[in-house]
Amino acid sequence: MTKKTTVKCSFCGKPEDRVPLMLNGGNGGYICSNCVQQAYTLLVQEGAIPATGSVPESNGDLNLMLPKEIKAKLDEYVIGQDEAKIAMSVAVYNHYKRLSQKTKDDGVEIEKSNIIMLGSTGTGKTLLARTVARLLEVPFAIVDATVLTEAGYVGEDVESILSRLLQAADYNQEKAERGIVFIDEIDKIARKGDNPSITRDVSGEGVQQGLLKLLEGSIVNVPPKGGRKHPDQDYVHLDTHNILFICGGAFEGIERKIAQRLNTHTVGFDNVQARHNLDSRNLMQYVQPQDLRKFGLIPELIGRLPVVTYLHPLDREALRNILTEPKNSLIRQQKKLFKMDGVELKFTDEALETMVDKAVERGLGARGLRGIVEAVMTDLQFSTPGSDCKEITITAEYVREQLKKSEVL
Repeated sequence: MTKKTTVKCSFCGKPEDRVPLMLNGGNGGYICSNCVQQAYTLLVQEGAIPATGSVPESNGDLNLMLPKEIKAKLDEYVIGQDEAKIAMSVAVYNHYKRLSQKTKDDGVEIEKSNIIMLGSTGTGKTLLARTVARLLEVPFAIVDATVLTEAGYVGEDVESILSRLLQAADYNQEKAERGIVFIDEIDKIARKGDNPSITRDVSGEGVQQGLLKLLEGSIVNVPPKGGRKHPDQDYVHLDTHNILFICGGAFEGIERKIAQRLNTHTVGFDNVQARHNLDSRNLMQYVQPQDLRKFGLIPELIGRLPVVTYLHPLDREALRNILTEPKNSLIRQQKKLFKMDGVELKFTDEALETMVDKAVERGLGARGLRGIVEAVMTDLQFSTPGSDCKEITITAEYVREQLKKSEVL
């Protein structure tokens, strides 16, 4: 059986089925109609050729990928979490397809698909968002919601979120307005109770109110260098209509809210049967917007985060795969570090299993696994560079010895 060769553009690398037209340049070279269009526009701007007519709109430098392609790439870096990958792939694809629409004459305006991800620490929320931004080659900024306060109070204004994005885009405003912002620890700005506070909650409900205009889309005055706003400084007027916001948080304790809701209607045989089929060890998969409201997010904020997804807790098998399978897995990173010193590093299966066992004990997910690997490898990383050693094999006995030495056991 012969494998069909996919024709790709020699300039941008896009396959034939992703562009309007592919031209054969001879000698095995191809150029797509998008690259021809960009070349024509450049020649007109430089005055090399006269403009002969209008040029249709293009997608700029956006590397738009199909949802299946996005998920396939995410699979290379993130283990498991298929539900979150699919939700993010579809939301990101729809968002950037929305940016590429050439006309709005039909009156249909596609809304933004901002995302909120729930998952315990170390399950891969930040990694998912960072990987998507890298795949699409768009500016990406990570901000921590815990440092944000209402304007006029000690802390950072919500506009500082956009200052980080502007810096990530090298102060290119057009690129920044097509970027992605990941707001971490969004659960830490939940208001203290389900009822509106009678006192000013400057780092909780006040921040949620300040985020509304950013998430929905508006023209925001952004201090270009970050920091506090001052009346006499120059601002960058940033349009957030085309910025995708991804929010993530552990939402510790939301399982109790979910359990209360699931046990509310218990009359009837069907409801009893449904409760027996629930996975009590992972109630977060049943999360609904009303659970977020009871947790402390205001309804206006929840309404601006239409895509709600979750990440499963990492079990032993997932932790074992994280250790070795991803392209940038912890073991591959360690092997590369030693290879740069001319040393071949090997791990026995028993050594890997021992590290996974300790990660399960600590219950900190992938971050806990990273700490264990560093504890095991520190002494070798100190003594091996500059030595005559050419090969090292890590055994289970050595792992136990190093973990005991670092008081992990």
